Amino acid sequence: MRTFILVLLSVFFLGTAARAEGFFSADSATVTLQVPEDLELVKVPVRDSRTLRVGDEVRVGDFLGLFADGKHNKISITAGVTGHITSINAEFYSKYTHVPAGTVLLTIEKQSLLVSTQGAETGVEGLSVQKVFRNLVESTGIYALINDNSLTWTEGFGRLLMISVGALLLYLGIAKGFEPLLLIPIGMGAVLSNIPLAYINDEGGILRYVYDVGIETGVFPLIIFMGVGAMTDFGPMIANPKTALLGAAAQFGIFSTLIGALLLSQYVPGIEFSMKDAASIGIIGGADGPTSIFLASRLSPQLLGSIAVAAYSYMALVPIIQPPIMKLFTSRTERAIKMTQLRYVSKREKILFPVIVIVLCALLLPSAAPLIGFLMFGNLMKECGVVERLSDTTQNALINIVTIFLGLGVGSKLSAEKFLNLETLGIIVLGLIAFSFGTSAGLLMAKFMNLFLKQKINPLIGSAGVSAVPMAARVSNRVGLESDPHNFLLMHAMGPNVAGVIGSAVAAGILLSVFL
Repeated sequence: MRTFILVLLSVFFLGTAARAEGFFSADSATVTLQVPEDLELVKVPVRDSRTLRVGDEVRVGDFLGLFADGKHNKISITAGVTGHITSINAEFYSKYTHVPAGTVLLTIEKQSLLVSTQGAETGVEGLSVQKVFRNLVESTGIYALINDNSLTWTEGFGRLLMISVGALLLYLGIAKGFEPLLLIPIGMGAVLSNIPLAYINDEGGILRYVYDVGIETGVFPLIIFMGVGAMTDFGPMIANPKTALLGAAAQFGIFSTLIGALLLSQYVPGIEFSMKDAASIGIIGGADGPTSIFLASRLSPQLLGSIAVAAYSYMALVPIIQPPIMKLFTSRTERAIKMTQLRYVSKREKILFPVIVIVLCALLLPSAAPLIGFLMFGNLMKECGVVERLSDTTQNALINIVTIFLGLGVGSKLSAEKFLNLETLGIIVLGLIAFSFGTSAGLLMAKFMNLFLKQKINPLIGSAGVSAVPMAARVSNRVGLESDPHNFLLMHAMGPNVAGVIGSAVAAGILLSVFL
């Protein structure tokens, strides 16, 4: 019976995301982990601040390694037997190592049971002053940075570089006041995830749990959308429906960047974006972080971290990126255009609006229902007036808690090994282009509409067509005040701003329908 169990366990030794049968060979006593093709070993298990060693126990379900193939598919290896490690190929069994096909990484001697003894072990080498001092030195961050830099620069100098980036984000949020609710959690997440030997962002680390539970599953984006709906007044768009065209025009950046991602893949060596990848990258052009995460988690999970970083970085940097573009495409006279007071929108209209939008979404574009549904649900709680407690919780406590963890989770993807690669940098560049195109398209649409309107629209509100609510509307108002201190555009800019939120969700639904 025991032999039968051992043979059965050896058959199920390793569970992988794909091609499991090629990763192991087994006999009656041992199981060997080897790679069937050229792969990159992205992650190795960490226990008590150290990697596996000869003699360590391995139990069923233990994580043994995460690999990436040439197409960026992730392959996770977990143990299917219980036993002790008898050999480890230390040359290749480390993070960010290219492993040639056929390489043996470790061998496990199978056992039915493992007995762990707590307390002093017999036969253990006694501690000496020299050994204590060496252990102390090797546990410092300075030693880890120097030692790991000799293996790969992203683990040494790269970590210092990304910690500096995190510190810069903290500076911009605290000293300059640039969207501190986003930049401070993201910046702190970047700093924490790059601290050597802390393993905050590795298997079992707190930031890893935050990312897996809230961002990878798409839970946080939907809760954020519900909170945004509860804080948003759709009255300006209902009062002036033509401003919805500005929100629609700003989505031009999404589809232009989709094409740009495909061109980048064709002409830049080392970058290979599929159509799904290009669609996920393009949504950054809407400057809508939750939508970007939601779409990427379904179309291109392997790019989710990079896309989340790009989307939220540009959302937070709206006050820096947009004003030069706004001034480039408008004259001082255009920026000084005053708009008439918006009409009064009744409570009945505000209650009916989210209901009608959900019905239309269900009939025409069900794939966008999660995003639009949560957005309208939050808004309905606000406008109906009978669930003040729920609305207040959604607007304040709930969205604040999720924003903290969302920022930390996004910041964790600013770790050096994940960020400092050609594809991620390509996504960052494409995201900037997408955001610039979206801003420009909104401005140009407003100028085009003015050719036919008797009551002119201030083109500055066109830049608020991107989905960064309410940052983009505030920037439009601020730039307008610079041209005329008595020209208040905030409420007018909120029309295209909330239209942009709906527009980006619709665009995401269209992309899901086409590519999923």
